[in-house]
Amino acid sequence: EEPVFLRKKITLLRAFSLLIGSMVGSGIFISPKGVLKNSGNVGFSLVVWFACGLLSMFGALSYAELGTRITKSGGHYIYILETLGPLPSFLFLWAEFFAIRPANSAVVSLAFGRYLLEPFFAPCAAPLPAVKLVSLLGYYTVLTLNSWSVSWSARVQTALSFVKLLALALIIVPGMMLLARGQTENFQDAFDRQSLVLDKLPLAFYAGMFAYSGWFQTSFVREELIRPERNIPLAVIVSVITVIVGYMLTNISYYTVLGTQDVLASPAVAVSFVQRAFKSLISVVPVLVALSCLGTMNGGIFTFSRTLFVASREGQWPPLFSMIHIRRHTPLPAVMLMFPLVTAMVCIGDIYHLLNFFSFSRWLFIGLATLGLIVHRYRHPELQSPFKVPLFIPVSFTIICLFTVGMSFYSDPVNISIGCTIVLSGFPVYYLVVCRQMSDRCRSLFYYLTHKLQLLLEVVQQEIKTY
Repeated sequence: EEPVFLRKKITLLRAFSLLIGSMVGSGIFISPKGVLKNSGNVGFSLVVWFACGLLSMFGALSYAELGTRITKSGGHYIYILETLGPLPSFLFLWAEFFAIRPANSAVVSLAFGRYLLEPFFAPCAAPLPAVKLVSLLGYYTVLTLNSWSVSWSARVQTALSFVKLLALALIIVPGMMLLARGQTENFQDAFDRQSLVLDKLPLAFYAGMFAYSGWFQTSFVREELIRPERNIPLAVIVSVITVIVGYMLTNISYYTVLGTQDVLASPAVAVSFVQRAFKSLISVVPVLVALSCLGTMNGGIFTFSRTLFVASREGQWPPLFSMIHIRRHTPLPAVMLMFPLVTAMVCIGDIYHLLNFFSFSRWLFIGLATLGLIVHRYRHPELQSPFKVPLFIPVSFTIICLFTVGMSFYSDPVNISIGCTIVLSGFPVYYLVVCRQMSDRCRSLFYYLTHKLQLLLEVVQQEIKTY
């Protein structure tokens, strides 16, 4: 009865909520342990948190310019494709699908399950099978929501963004009150040089940048944004500044109440904080944190499905995944594709190993995307972008990303080597599957299966060009 395409339903408020909802998730509630462990002391861990925030701002500003130069959705994938070519963009897509995104979703899902169950089993740890079961139920809930409606996904994301800010406020306010009363003993010798572990510094940055990750989410849904040339830069700047201030105050609150050993020993830092500082909220804060993780899962599914959608439209992924449900107007096949891998990683994974595992690939390709901005400026000096950042911002961000990626081989060679192997395994796939022509028999079978799945899922190709 009406054209089938992805509508422009993301306003400035929804863009802001998508960014806040994606950044403030499990990271600030689990990463303090990883940052402290790999930096060595309280003072230097706070420096790492601020540096990660500043680095995120540099990356976000670079992506805001890319989002005004390149009018397609797809985030990292489309930026690398348009600036560096099809091979690196396919390698990103390969690593994103088989390593980065499922591992990221598994980390957030496990944090959701752990925080939701923690109050029911305190002071004991929640049983791991129960944590994994609840984690999967949470992931499947937001998967169903994204399959059902774009509008409802955006509304839930907006509501959960306010829940996230409330959760941070309930940690910041008690901590600041205790700090004002003179409780500063945990900050004595904050920069003790003997406890520094400089060889693990890239892993500290990975943990911190994981907490900030999400500043790039509007780039994935560029075609669905209302007035993107205005709303992308505005949403990015306001949201990243808000998160930097919130994260710094949250970490100061943690260290006001908890000592170094308390943070390192805690499986859920926010719960340990509330148990020590604000016992009347012992059952409230973990639930708010779990809802924060739910918002991050929702934002991740919402945006990554657009990457698969665009990659399929560009001919580097099966055509079924560029199709849209005829009534719901959601990219249903792209939304549903991730759940087997996420399920597997939740069942077998551990949060901190998964975090190092996917961070290498993620920051490698983010660095390549901002390198692509520099290349795009050089190739197209005549292009007048409505938003332009000083050149030192993408240059600095690219150098730091690639340097951190290189250093991480020394810090965690096993997990990083696995991530590197997954990226390199995309080379033969690209040349054997993407570049080569299929035989007539294979092509007929492929189109037959695609047609049957299309009928089953009630999906068709997009009918209107949105970029």
